Amino acid sequence: MSVTPTATPAAISSVKPIAVDSAPSPKVLLATLMKDLRLEWRSKDAINSMVFFALLVVVVFSFSFDPTGDDARRIAAGLIWVSFLFAAVVALNQTWSREIRNQVLDAYRVSTAPANDLFLAKAFGNFLFVSVLEVVMTPLFVVFYNLRVLGPVYLLPVIAVLGTWALVVNGTFFAAISLRTRSREVMLPLILFPISIPALLGMVEATKIVMTGESSVKFWIVLLAVYDLVFTTACLALFETVLDAE
Repeated sequence: MSVTPTATPAAISSVKPIAVDSAPSPKVLLATLMKDLRLEWRSKDAINSMVFFALLVVVVFSFSFDPTGDDARRIAAGLIWVSFLFAAVVALNQTWSREIRNQVLDAYRVSTAPANDLFLAKAFGNFLFVSVLEVVMTPLFVVFYNLRVLGPVYLLPVIAVLGTWALVVNGTFFAAISLRTRSREVMLPLILFPISIPALLGMVEATKIVMTGESSVKFWIVLLAVYDLVFTTACLALFETVLDAE
């Protein structure tokens, strides 16, 4: 005859509840980021797709315009950033689709890890991917369109960092929103492009001013910085709600 042990009131009262840590965890952020980097290093799906698309844009427009003409120099800044924007959508569409496999996203949802760590890891990963694209493609733009910078060259990396973050922080957030839709590849550009118009305008105008050296670029850099601050704060504040709603 077996006797089933019963818990006494004293034993029950001595059990402490498990604490759920909602504070930011750099370890979780770094682990998620390194996982995405390793997956991309093995597959190279996002990088190859982005580079191929941007290279196609460079070649097509180089045949459409005279690379040494004044018109090409005037539209170069817009052409560069628009091609980066369209190419970045390729990587942004794959941001969350990988997490659907084997219910990885569900595991994140029920874990005690802060949701913002997951969002920041994805955003930083996309930032690195798009930055690699820019480093690879910028020299090709310079060669194909015979570009020469007349303004302060040291401002170009500042514009690139602020502009790239503006694209990826919104892209990562809206990719999570459109994840469960049937046509997420179409839905993401429809949401992202209108929201990115102020940032795209700032990137294009700031780059054009630096290339031509015509006036001060301070206003556009401040615009990009404020845009990044506002939308990064909004995305961090709303991402947990988006994650729980999935």
